[in-house]
Amino acid sequence: MKVWNAAKIMASKGAARLPCVTAYDYAFARLADAAGIPLLLVGDSLGMTVLGHASTLPVTMDAMLHHTAAVARGTTSAMVVADMPFLSYQVSVAEGLRNAGRFLQEAGADAVKIEGGTFRAELVKTFVQNGIPVLGHIGLTPQSCNVIGGYKVQGKTRADADRLIEDGQSLAAAGVFALVLECVPPDIAAAVTAAVPVPVIGIGAGAACDGQILVMHDLLGLTADKPPKFVKAYAELAGTARSAFAAYAAEVRAGVYPAPEHTYSAVGAVQS
Repeated sequence: MKVWNAAKIMASKGAARLPCVTAYDYAFARLADAAGIPLLLVGDSLGMTVLGHASTLPVTMDAMLHHTAAVARGTTSAMVVADMPFLSYQVSVAEGLRNAGRFLQEAGADAVKIEGGTFRAELVKTFVQNGIPVLGHIGLTPQSCNVIGGYKVQGKTRADADRLIEDGQSLAAAGVFALVLECVPPDIAAAVTAAVPVPVIGIGAGAACDGQILVMHDLLGLTADKPPKFVKAYAELAGTARSAFAAYAAEVRAGVYPAPEHTYSAVGAVQS
């Protein structure tokens, strides 16, 4: 049994802050897991970070199942949450349940994440009643970028704040074990965190949340474009990788690599 699960994440409310990150493959999942990260989200943000799309909308179930399975294979302690991609749960409750079940059954995920507030409560309840833990997601919901007009800060008015609190409480009542709250002002995030009985994991939502999540490529300095304002890069791996590629290319062109220590010895003399 893993160290981290839905019950343990829920129990952290008010007791411990949760550092969470996205992950998309075996290698980085293994490293994050070894560092003690409690929750790894296989985000549909892989559409941009891994696949080169302009948004999350082109990401398919097949792509998400493929990457979730890789992350699950690299994880022994952290809870693995699979992001349900666009149109995998919106068409009907039955279709959503079937697709959510595939993440647990085929890819080895421990839970799924869906976007949306109060109107998703029925779906959340159905998932949970059928043994599928759910991570909610409110505030900026990237799958709705065409409706809200892009990636914009949410919850700027009192009415917006009240709606976010209602959304969070409704989803908690429906059974989510935690909520992602994305791109809202810190005072609004603090109000939501105080009003919702499950952990609120912020991204661009200030320090009052019960935990934080960052896109791994942003955290490691691997993002091609300028990252959002709320991102702190804890490494600059893009520069390190470019330097390594350049050094390798230069040594190959100069005939320096492979050196004798990088070659195998023959058992006997080679006859000419």
